[in-house]
Amino acid sequence: MSAISASEKVDGFTRKSMRKAQKQRKSQGSSQYRTHSTPVELSPLPQLKDAPSTEQQELFTQKLQQCCMLFDFFDSVTDLKSKEIKRATLNELVDYVSTNRGVLVESAYPEITNMLVYEFLLRFLENPDFQPSIAKRYIDQKFVQQLLELFDSEDPRERDFLKTILHRIYGKFLGLRAFIRKQINNIFLRFIYETEHFNGVAELLEILGSIINGFALPLKAEHKQFLMKVLIPLHTAKGLALFHAQLAYCVVQFLEKDPTLTEPVIRGLLKFWPKTCSQKEVMFLGEIEEILDVIEPTQFKKIQEPLFKQISKCVANPHFQVAERALYFWNNEYILSLIEENIDKILPIMFCSLYRISKEHWNPTIVALVYNVLKTLMEMNCTLFDELTSSYKADRQRLVTEKNCDSFLFLSYILPL
Repeated sequence: MSAISASEKVDGFTRKSMRKAQKQRKSQGSSQYRTHSTPVELSPLPQLKDAPSTEQQELFTQKLQQCCMLFDFFDSVTDLKSKEIKRATLNELVDYVSTNRGVLVESAYPEITNMLVYEFLLRFLENPDFQPSIAKRYIDQKFVQQLLELFDSEDPRERDFLKTILHRIYGKFLGLRAFIRKQINNIFLRFIYETEHFNGVAELLEILGSIINGFALPLKAEHKQFLMKVLIPLHTAKGLALFHAQLAYCVVQFLEKDPTLTEPVIRGLLKFWPKTCSQKEVMFLGEIEEILDVIEPTQFKKIQEPLFKQISKCVANPHFQVAERALYFWNNEYILSLIEENIDKILPIMFCSLYRISKEHWNPTIVALVYNVLKTLMEMNCTLFDELTSSYKADRQRLVTEKNCDSFLFLSYILPL
């Protein structure tokens, strides 16, 4: 263990920042590259298409072993000849596996999984000759764990390949499905409560979207727990904008599977509703609209009061994008029908905010939208609207009178008669 300087002993934050910097340096560059103690030089092998059929399988294995050699491709000076040989060989192998049948014999499986070249591994998994019964000896929990760690790569191309590969593995290896879900669960929990950094959250959520879509009904308790204990708290992440679209899709998939989850999900979102970040508020409102698009009327009744109290606050938000996004709910025909069915509950919640900002909001676009919303609500229940208008004006007049009385009393104390 390295010695700790006196300054580091005093300031624990110094050690923490140094460890963070070292971790960031470690994560950059090629995910799999490790330096060799002695340089390795590759020699070109004959082309597979030119070799006799009796020798092709042995040559195929030799080329796989050759491609297991690792080079630093970020270094544009060293090992140029060997790098070019490896690049050409990889392209040849991809083409060979894609265009020939019967080449994936059992002896090739360990070499292919050790090589871990993404495009070749994907062609391997998608090949008609691929046999999961053989591959499961090599594509095991340890392999999947290492694959998941690579999702923290800073290269989006690498993450995209990994996403497709993991999805194929999930589809072909039934015995690994529960393990994959558990490990993704652990990655997200570490991201939420410990590191707050993981580059591959969006890609993992994209895979989960497809997995959730295939869940059998009724949903298992572990799946519901994953929704409430992992996906909902993910909304608190600082970098939510990087993966919110995929996260919202997963949440909606759950609700389409089991509508009874709607109430706890919306209450969970209201619990984590952003207080100081307008950008996140706009994202939350967008997700709420997606949920309302698939909500059942019976479930809507359960959440209408707390939900529209929050929407009322958003409508009155001085940030015009938040107010505008909330007011756009009234452009959605299905949401309008739900509001109309429950107008006696929703209108009293929304009225004060809408009426006040129609007179006071600084942005003319918001004022115009509010007038349209008020007109729509009035048409839904004119009698109730008139009652609320009279009540609102009476309350405002009473407040003005009380304020004037307070001012008169104050002046009577400080001014001589």
